[in-house]
Amino acid sequence: MPADRIVIANCGGFWGDDPTAARRQVEGGPVDYLVMDYLAEVTMAILQKQRQRKPEAGYATDFVTQVRDVLATCVERGIKIISNAGGVNPLSCKAAIEKLAGELGIGDRVRVGVVLGDDIYDRLDDLIAAGQPLANMETGRPLSDERANVLSANVYLGAAPVVKALEMGANVVITGRVTDTGVTLAPMIHEFGWAADDWTRLAHGIVAGHIIECGTQCTGGNFTDWQKVKSLSNLGFPLVEATPDGTFWVTKHPGTGGLCTVHSISEQLVYEMGAPQYLAPDCIARFDSIRLTQDGPDRVKVSGIVGEPPPEKLKVSVSFSHGYRAFGRLVVTGPDSLAKAEKVAQLVWESAGGTELFEDTCTQFLAWNATHPPLTDSEPSEIMVQLAVRDADADKINNRFGVQVVPRVLGSVPGITVLADQGRPRASDVVGYWPALIDRASVPMRVVVGDDEVDVAHLDLASAAPAGPAFTPDAPPARPASGDGGGPTVKVPMSRLCLARSGDKGDTSNVGVIARSDAIYGWMVDHLTADFVKQRFTGICHGEVERHEVPNLSAVNFLLHESLGGGGTMSLILDPQGKTYAQYLLAAEVEVDAALLEGIE
Repeated sequence: MPADRIVIANCGGFWGDDPTAARRQVEGGPVDYLVMDYLAEVTMAILQKQRQRKPEAGYATDFVTQVRDVLATCVERGIKIISNAGGVNPLSCKAAIEKLAGELGIGDRVRVGVVLGDDIYDRLDDLIAAGQPLANMETGRPLSDERANVLSANVYLGAAPVVKALEMGANVVITGRVTDTGVTLAPMIHEFGWAADDWTRLAHGIVAGHIIECGTQCTGGNFTDWQKVKSLSNLGFPLVEATPDGTFWVTKHPGTGGLCTVHSISEQLVYEMGAPQYLAPDCIARFDSIRLTQDGPDRVKVSGIVGEPPPEKLKVSVSFSHGYRAFGRLVVTGPDSLAKAEKVAQLVWESAGGTELFEDTCTQFLAWNATHPPLTDSEPSEIMVQLAVRDADADKINNRFGVQVVPRVLGSVPGITVLADQGRPRASDVVGYWPALIDRASVPMRVVVGDDEVDVAHLDLASAAPAGPAFTPDAPPARPASGDGGGPTVKVPMSRLCLARSGDKGDTSNVGVIARSDAIYGWMVDHLTADFVKQRFTGICHGEVERHEVPNLSAVNFLLHESLGGGGTMSLILDPQGKTYAQYLLAAEVEVDAALLEGIE
């Protein structure tokens, strides 16, 4: 019989998140499922490098540490654990959990399920020969151009194989590259008996997964209005209370820090967002249909989401070897810190043979211009000079660049020092990210639970339910004071008018901006243009700026193409994931009708 309500607790937003989160979520109150998200494009590259060095490695070992704290309690209380911590080696992760269960004396009560099929590395040549070009989604180049350098290739799977593992009796499910949203959607499908083509309900599960996949980012962490968060200590990780019709509530355990509001949830919704049609292997969720309602303290109701059939193809994350890089850092102090820093950088590059000697170089001044252009004209009292280089020749990096950084401490400007824990810069491997698409039929999925192993079929989209009536997003709200009313004007930073959050996908950064009122949203639609954002990020965004309106969230989302120095592990810039870009946009001063500020906190 389907459940009436389930509670899904997130206890990790990335590999390296708070190691106490699982225990706090289990001890903090009733939960039915514990879900953890460990994987990102950069993380997959790191795990692949680990497996190359040690065949039994390649999974998130932090997962085993967290599970040790809670496994016995979860078994006793019937709490199931789901995580994509398997990385590029989920079978080794399964073995580690089974060994742990034995050590805890509960081996006979722990049934570990593993999802396989996402790893297509060993099949690449056959797939390419069969007509799967795996072309780069950003450049159009076929993977054959980089085939010799490929290190790993993993398909983003959806919730279906996780559901099968639960049906087979697994109480711990470990996956490889299952989507961040899939680990939250799967319990809903399993408990409520949703059909694989019930697009509306599935879309609610996708949105629930997106909200909680980054842990405390939806409960007060990384929040624009951080001063309003009652406590940033002991931040409460998020809970989803889900019901059979798809409606769910986002909350957190009582007595924990943080907050859960419409604004905190809205910020997480626009994080790493593209177009409002959010693509997932299970369905398309229309983010321009989401309804958020404050339903009590630290409790937000989420409903009304429209779902559509998923894309025909699945996304593939390929990592490939792309040479080497190194970073050198020196600290320069005032007076004249900026002039000194510029001179030091000039001397390092001159002594290394010039920037043109290398494939790519980057010079940034931390505390001045490392994450974005300076916000003031005031010179800082100290600057960290960061010099970065990338090249196919490791020896050139080590013997031309690496040997010339530290000597500047004795042979350049006064007031300079080297970091105590930094020696001579050394070349390290660069792993590039290659996004591609593949036919679903080319990706067989398999589930292993205990000694049982079964294949899982993909949904036949040709016979699945069709999309419903064409969805029409909300019209922009009325604009009683859109900034052109002819009244008195004021100059304010955009943070007075808006909230924002930014993230990354490859070499593209997104900046989602949320209005603090309907009137401000009207001003945003009129004035916060792609050209405005492009000009604000001059020198940072080297591609086009794409804008999407999301009226139901009072939001506008911008995609800044070619803005992350190649992104991930390829980049030489300090912020290769665009985490700081939203704050830089909010610091921009704009002149607006004073009436826009009425009624906002």
